[in-house]
Amino acid sequence: MKSRLASTLAVAVLALAGSQLAQAAQVSGAVGVTSQGDMTYRLGMSFDWDKKWLQSDIGYVTGYWDAGYTYWEGGEASGAHSLSFSPVFTYEFSGFTYTPYIEAGIGLAAFSKTDVGDQRLGSSFNFEDRIGLGLKLPGEQKVGVRAIHYSNAGIKQPNDGIESYSLFYSKGF
Repeated sequence: MKSRLASTLAVAVLALAGSQLAQAAQVSGAVGVTSQGDMTYRLGMSFDWDKKWLQSDIGYVTGYWDAGYTYWEGGEASGAHSLSFSPVFTYEFSGFTYTPYIEAGIGLAAFSKTDVGDQRLGSSFNFEDRIGLGLKLPGEQKVGVRAIHYSNAGIKQPNDGIESYSLFYSKGF
């Protein structure tokens, strides 16, 4: 079951990448810490949406597709891996040299283990909820902070869930 879910997620990511070749990809890296003090390391790839909604003098809503791989380090979490895929909405503020933005998204994640650190996830399948804020810099770069929560929403017990609080950097190509 774990390998089937991971394979399905990988196929979805590759299909997205193939359908978005006309758009520039952004590659990101993040270093974080869990709510239990263990380290996380995340590599991601995202594709911006070519849409803007609710445009005003203050800013507008847009977003991106995000696929990521996270390595969970420390204690019993050592060696845990997760793959995730999420649509992420952003609100970008207008009128700044470096554009500030806030982001939120809900996606899917597949974990290699159901025990990550002291947390018991109950299943390899989990939801990924995120919030963050950042700055868009020249040269298609972004920096920011993010809080990401993973849990199975009570589909299977136990459902301790786990969080990662991270600093991230991304660069467009």
